[in-house]
Amino acid sequence: MPLVNMKDMLQHAYRNGYAVGSFDLPSLDFLEAIVVAAESARAPVILSLAESHFNNFDFELAMSAVETAAHRAVVPVAIHLDHGANSDSAVKAIRLGCNGVMVDATHLSLGENLEITSAVVKMAHACGVAAEGKLGYVPDVEEEAERPHGVVSYTTPAEAKGFVERTGVDFLEVSIGTVHGQMNAKHKFDWSRLKEINAALGIPLAIRGGSGVTHEQFHKLITMGVAKINYNTALSDIAGDSIRSAAKSRAGGYSTLLAGVRAAVSSEVERCMRMWGSAGRAAEVMTQCRPWLNVERVVVYNASGLGGERLRVMEESQRQLSAIPGVREIQVGSVANKSTRYRHCWLIRFASTAVIESFNQHPVHVDFTDRLFRTAAADSLTADYLVASVEPDAIDFPFSCEVATPNTRPSLERVKI
Repeated sequence: MPLVNMKDMLQHAYRNGYAVGSFDLPSLDFLEAIVVAAESARAPVILSLAESHFNNFDFELAMSAVETAAHRAVVPVAIHLDHGANSDSAVKAIRLGCNGVMVDATHLSLGENLEITSAVVKMAHACGVAAEGKLGYVPDVEEEAERPHGVVSYTTPAEAKGFVERTGVDFLEVSIGTVHGQMNAKHKFDWSRLKEINAALGIPLAIRGGSGVTHEQFHKLITMGVAKINYNTALSDIAGDSIRSAAKSRAGGYSTLLAGVRAAVSSEVERCMRMWGSAGRAAEVMTQCRPWLNVERVVVYNASGLGGERLRVMEESQRQLSAIPGVREIQVGSVANKSTRYRHCWLIRFASTAVIESFNQHPVHVDFTDRLFRTAAADSLTADYLVASVEPDAIDFPFSCEVATPNTRPSLERVKI
């Protein structure tokens, strides 16, 4: 169960002067390599899935593997949507298991960036999910080389402060001198700018374009508030070098070409973790972070008159409820044991405990409950359960139990596990 709250993870790094690596996953080889490295270094880690890579793999299939790897890991893990295209991307990512999201709207005007990020943050927080914002532009290596001297698009302290206050982001990716891609020359950071941004915000900062940054520069970045380092290009280059080296031997096929990728990527990831100060922090982070737990809502009921048009409406409502942010899955079933009192059931999986309230208050759910479910299935029972492989006595979580009989409206009972 080492999947933990991402906001807690990065707040711990920010308070304690180290940075967590957020490593992109273009393939399952990278996934295994990163988790192995994190376990070897005893370090917390963020498994990052960038929407720009989704043409290379099926996001939904990949998320199944990523979530399984996170639950099997013995170190704290968070799963992050990186550079999502829009709010729909963020909703889908949460449904599939991400507990951190970032939608990049920096290609639009500042006002549009504010509007889009604010909406994403509001939705994510209603699901208990951490939200990252981005302000400022990180150029590619080619753009940096061609950029006229003195023309910059760095994050400004004043804009950063207003952006965080108006959007409520949990962390902010800033532009202060890094570039996308492998730099041949030394990065030139605007240290005074970063210092002012950190002093103005007091929240974890993130940087992109970490390839080619020196050990001393990383250390200085971390002392000035950088708690999340996005790392991709160097890993891709190392994997490519490994494949090219294997190809030169002209021995074997596909498996032989990839044989060295995991070890090469894992070695670089572990090197970064030790350099950024996250190595050896796993046990400490586990005690300081809330576990990331899904919630299973069990609805059992007896229904009268669920035929024809009413049944069709019930099925359509089920599809609409599935689209509510934070709902991961809805399953319906009927009794297998005829001696059971309740004949039908719904199983609804929420991303976190926060979704209980946002789901209950969502207009689609309210309309469905008032207009259809209570009249068709007045005899029902609803209960919410944490989905966790821990002893029940270790959890102190209030859940709702809504009981209805044919002659009474539902009442809400608060009980403890």
